[in-house]
Amino acid sequence: MSHVFHRNLKQHYPMAVKGDGPYLIDSQDKHYLDASGGAAVSCLGHSDADVIEAIRRQVGQLAYAHTSFFTNEPMESLADYLVAKAPEGLSSVYFVSGGSEAIEAALKLARQYFIETGQPERKHLIARRQSYHGNTLGALATGGNEWRRRQFEPLLIDVSHVSPCYAYRGLRDGESLEGYAIRLAAELEEEIQRLGPENVMAFVAEPVVGATLGAVTAVPGYFTRVREVCDRHGVLLILDEVMCGMGRTGSLFAAEQEGVTADLITVAKGLGAGYQPIGATLVSARIHQAIADGSGFFQHGHTYIGHATACAAALAVQHAIEDRQLLSRVVQLGEGLHERLDECFGSHPNIGDIRGRGLFRGIELVADRDRKQPFDPDLKLHARIKKAAMTHGLMCYPMGGTLDGRQGDHVLLAPPFILEDHHLDELTDKLDRAIQDALSSL
Repeated sequence: MSHVFHRNLKQHYPMAVKGDGPYLIDSQDKHYLDASGGAAVSCLGHSDADVIEAIRRQVGQLAYAHTSFFTNEPMESLADYLVAKAPEGLSSVYFVSGGSEAIEAALKLARQYFIETGQPERKHLIARRQSYHGNTLGALATGGNEWRRRQFEPLLIDVSHVSPCYAYRGLRDGESLEGYAIRLAAELEEEIQRLGPENVMAFVAEPVVGATLGAVTAVPGYFTRVREVCDRHGVLLILDEVMCGMGRTGSLFAAEQEGVTADLITVAKGLGAGYQPIGATLVSARIHQAIADGSGFFQHGHTYIGHATACAAALAVQHAIEDRQLLSRVVQLGEGLHERLDECFGSHPNIGDIRGRGLFRGIELVADRDRKQPFDPDLKLHARIKKAAMTHGLMCYPMGGTLDGRQGDHVLLAPPFILEDHHLDELTDKLDRAIQDALSSL
């Protein structure tokens, strides 16, 4: 009997004992192709020698020093690196241990900014339905994942939610993509007006929606219009790139491809590639300056912020991505993966949509392709696909509740940036078999 409080107490987990490039290996020597990077984390695979050596060197010199007493060189160097690569206007970095902590820091920074600038009435947050921003209470309240929120609802702060930019299901008959973007921006404007512009603190969104919707990209012009709405009313824009950032979509920051910057950007997952737990909130110069000129103190903190070993690992990861020119590789591999998915599933009667960007891809399953009708949620098709995929030696990230927290199934793919073309063939073949097995078991 295990004494670990596992995620699912009714499930038996294989014992992972080793990593080898894009594969994880269990205690029975079975190899699993990691087609989801765990949860879009392991962008360099599981045995990168340069990152491992960087961790060894740092632990041998200085493993940890509490940031209320010291700064440290890896933290300073990583902040310099990220700011140099970040979208315009971002000037400093607050380091944490993961994505949920990064969102919590962003929310508190937004609130403190308005306190410091004499606008304490600004307290309301607006986010989007079918989003996910983390599992701590503030992050969970901000996210629009109904399934994750439901049982904790009494503990959550009140956050407004507007429509996601989800063209496969949200685009109206005869509506252009530009018209769709205009309509969604108008919806955000209306919600700000309903709450009172002087009372709204921030709008939070994922540039490419991850686990909850399955790699849904925004239509062209959407984020430009969102930025304009926020600026018109003095509302901060927080972009959550915890899953879609750090090269996952083919640029280091996903916002680059939307042509916008933000007041706060959160990153994690691919920042440290799983070699150490780390996340970060990138902060605009105006927020930093407001706090520096005011109290001078951010009223927040965690024990392991700016952890020297975690920062050293993350810096090694980012240098590896740059030095090996992996961002262009992500674009190339992403196109190859999309071609294979389209060839395999493009005319499949139960695949409604194939979407994504870079090595961040999703496929949505439907019972009726023409009517986009989802499967009965009680069938738990996503869970069947995950189980079948593991049987075939494939890790992927299926989720349910794609439409509304209950209905809908999709599979998210976020493999390491180090794949070769033959891995794409292996991924597609094993996914095809897993979906066939899952559908035949219904």
